[in-house]
Amino acid sequence: AVLMDADSGRVLFEKNGAEQRPMASTTKILTCILVLENAGLEESAQVSANAASQPKVHLGVSEGERYCVKDLLYSLMLESHNDAAVVLAEHVGGSLEGFAGMMNQKTREIGCEHSSFITPNGLDAEDAQGMHSTTAEELARIMRYCIMLSPKKEEFLEITQTRSYSFSNKEGSRSFSCQNHNAFMDMMEGVVSGKTGFTSAAGYCYVCALESEGRLFIVALLACGWPNNRTYKWRDARTLFDYGMANYRNQTIRCEEKPR
Repeated sequence: AVLMDADSGRVLFEKNGAEQRPMASTTKILTCILVLENAGLEESAQVSANAASQPKVHLGVSEGERYCVKDLLYSLMLESHNDAAVVLAEHVGGSLEGFAGMMNQKTREIGCEHSSFITPNGLDAEDAQGMHSTTAEELARIMRYCIMLSPKKEEFLEITQTRSYSFSNKEGSRSFSCQNHNAFMDMMEGVVSGKTGFTSAAGYCYVCALESEGRLFIVALLACGWPNNRTYKWRDARTLFDYGMANYRNQTIRCEEKPR
């Protein structure tokens, strides 16, 4: 677990914050920002057989269909659809391997040295470099990049703050409706963005940003319980945000040089 001051990147609290662990669908915040930075929202992305075969949770795309990149991003972030992630990754990276290379390059650029990205959707995976994983501190740093530093931060925030969204495939033959599953938006005032995740290896994961009185905090949680403990992440996030709001204030300090 990590509580971070988003303005400075300073870690205010951590518990095993440097321990490398699988992070499930919290991966998708990086997928989203990379697609926003490398593709036009109105571009058309075609579904491959691999994308169509992704397990639940999925949109249910079919091979050969085409979708607007913008629509798939809402599918990705609101409903956490695994097939949408693969369609987007193949469209931007040319292949899943190509997109994974982009993910790992971006994390290195923002100072994450203990993360290894293999899949765009966060499904458990392993390669020669190790397992698909990050640390709570580095997941918080990735969220900080998404909401504060990326040239596409406004688009990222607009997508992740949307409550519901409807769209159709390019062929116009199928329609879909997405609902935002970031339930924490209704639990605390000031939630700016967030993403949940779960796999059997990762457990319940969550990353969230919250604004209060001019301060911006980020909480990142990995391995925060397993079934039937899916509510632990909400409790822990609230505890950490409450701690940050109660104990940290922005202070302007003026230093005056004494005459010699």
